[in-house]
Amino acid sequence: MSALIPFLVLDQTSDQVQVWVKQRLAGAGFRVVQTFDLQDARLAHPECPCPHHGTENCTCQMVVLLVYRKQREPATLVIHGQDGKTWISIAGSTGRGATQHTETAIRRALIPRLTNIPAPVETVYDARSTL
Repeated sequence: MSALIPFLVLDQTSDQVQVWVKQRLAGAGFRVVQTFDLQDARLAHPECPCPHHGTENCTCQMVVLLVYRKQREPATLVIHGQDGKTWISIAGSTGRGATQHTETAIRRALIPRLTNIPAPVETVYDARSTL
């Protein structure tokens, strides 16, 4: 069993971050495929309470993305959000998964450099929602 260790924490909702992540990765030449959505999975179990919010007021979210680059195996990116804060992690390699080079490229695409700071997540999200 491996623990997810976030490499990026944002004070944004998971929905906002998910849109921003997909835009940043697509812009860096990655192909992104969503494979899991916690809120969609919860629909099959309406009686199952959230340990943080109860059944109906749950704001928790977990999305799993497979991130592909060229012909390499995908990296698994996990976006976990709760109460307006979101954590981004890369799931541990199984030995066959993404190379360290791919994982480093993903981090570089998502972590702003001091000389090239992107627009805040809210701005990216708002721009997309008005399209």
